[in-house]
Amino acid sequence: MADKQDLNAGFTGTPVEQPEGLAKAAQTAASGVKREVYAVTVGARDHPHTASALLLGIGIVAFGFGYLLGRSSAESPTRSYWR
Repeated sequence: MADKQDLNAGFTGTPVEQPEGLAKAAQTAASGVKREVYAVTVGARDHPHTASALLLGIGIVAFGFGYLLGRSSAESPTRSYWR
């Protein structure tokens, strides 16, 4: 049976070959997203009232936009359900 020390020998936690191409682009994008998410969370933590007002405003605008899209895609208004 191998010793645990022998199994861990040489492992540094990073790959031997650096990523190239699509893997490098994905890694760069992921690190950028992590930085932006951290910046947003720090801003929300520092200004909780502004963050909640912003989220509420975005929710109201999204609801209104969805309502208008739903109304515009409804069937013709000549047919009434309340006759």
